[in-house]
Amino acid sequence: MSNGYTPHRYRTVTPYFKVEGAAAWIEFVRNVFGAEELQRSQREDGSIQHAELLIGDTLVEVSDGSERFPAMPSTMHIFVADTDDIYRRALEHGAVSLYEPADMPYGERSGGVRDPFGNHWYIATFWGGEGKGYH
Repeated sequence: MSNGYTPHRYRTVTPYFKVEGAAAWIEFVRNVFGAEELQRSQREDGSIQHAELLIGDTLVEVSDGSERFPAMPSTMHIFVADTDDIYRRALEHGAVSLYEPADMPYGERSGGVRDPFGNHWYIATFWGGEGKGYH
């Protein structure tokens, strides 16, 4: 749904990752989260200037870091149908565990990983309850 100033599929806040090795990062999010690549632009040196991917219902952007815009880690809280399965897939594709999946008092099953690019992913399945912070 367009609001007149936000492009199709974008939201008011859109995650943008700056990584070293954006092509490999794209493969990671494809394999782990089922991301669909929508668009890719490359620089003359072959690095990714800009790419757009759809993870679930969320558009995310990524590019290779540069001198002007260096790579930096990000943190994402991602909701999935099966936390344990996605956590396992992340580890199989090079992520390192931050914490194993567990039922949390705020109403979700959650596990955390650091991907091979330094980003933290808090993988969660909301199971309900009167979780603090959920409205």
